[in-house]
Amino acid sequence: MQVSDFDFDLPDELIAQLPPEVRGGSRLLHVEASGMQHDRWFRDLPTLLRPDDLLVMNDTRVIKARLFGHKDSGGKVELLVERVTGEFEALAFIPASHAPKPGSRIMLADDVWAEVLARQDDLTLLRFQHPVLDVLEQLGQLPLPPYIAHTPTAADEARYQTVYANEPGAVAAPTAGLHFDDAMLAALRAQGVRTARVTLHVGAGTFQPVRVEHLADHKMHSERYTIPQATVDAIRETRSRGGRVVAVGTTSLRALEAAASHGDLHAGSNETDIFITPGYRFKVVDALITNFHLPKSTLLMLVAAFAGYDSIRAAYAHAIAERYRFFSYGDAMLLEKSV
Repeated sequence: MQVSDFDFDLPDELIAQLPPEVRGGSRLLHVEASGMQHDRWFRDLPTLLRPDDLLVMNDTRVIKARLFGHKDSGGKVELLVERVTGEFEALAFIPASHAPKPGSRIMLADDVWAEVLARQDDLTLLRFQHPVLDVLEQLGQLPLPPYIAHTPTAADEARYQTVYANEPGAVAAPTAGLHFDDAMLAALRAQGVRTARVTLHVGAGTFQPVRVEHLADHKMHSERYTIPQATVDAIRETRSRGGRVVAVGTTSLRALEAAASHGDLHAGSNETDIFITPGYRFKVVDALITNFHLPKSTLLMLVAAFAGYDSIRAAYAHAIAERYRFFSYGDAMLLEKSV
């Protein structure tokens, strides 16, 4: 397939710039395995899940990954930390016409600097004077997606984070999880729906366009994930009870499918650059809660693989016609795996 097979026209006014007034106040498009569509609200989710279903959620926490400083030469520079690789080191995108050279420093504040160590493809390895996470918390800015036009506010710092976020390291939110509040999670537990956690630190590569025409030529950015043994055990028990594994977000799905790529699902930590496109055979996940994704994006290709290409094309056309809100702060979908 070609990238152009995943293009669609989206009116700018359907790109959500703000979250709904209350967490969970979004619409929900339910797409059955047959492709049949149902317009619902996210608060209807408990009626669509069954006792013994298992929700698998990504508990990564978004860090304030955007930094501003200046080079030794005095020129201004902006950094987007892609990944924290150690207590004092990180890989960052530096969109500068003249990238800082190894051995130079980037001044971030008075007596706060990062040394340029090396280039690694399109990233720059930096060593910070102080622990990276401390510097980001003190000086960083929340890295809202490029299609959200406003400067991050205190409200964004609360709403661009899931209520169950725990492990710091993501530079983009696992946005399907933004719809859940504590009351919803309690209601689901009360009806016998269980939850389990994975961690996948979402990288800025999630917003990178696919720059090749043929899907087979695209290379994904690698991301780090962890699957706890408790989650593996919960999935096995869910299977034994006849329940479904429901991934909350494409990042949870990618972590689970990557961990099962060589056979059975195994606990542990690893890197994944898994690229899921139509024709992929899913090994773990039965249903997926997700937002609406960008045209020509790898995430749109993933959901087309999961729910069926024709079903997703029809669902997106329906969502546009019905004025659903798109992308990170937008509405949600519940997709059943195509038969």
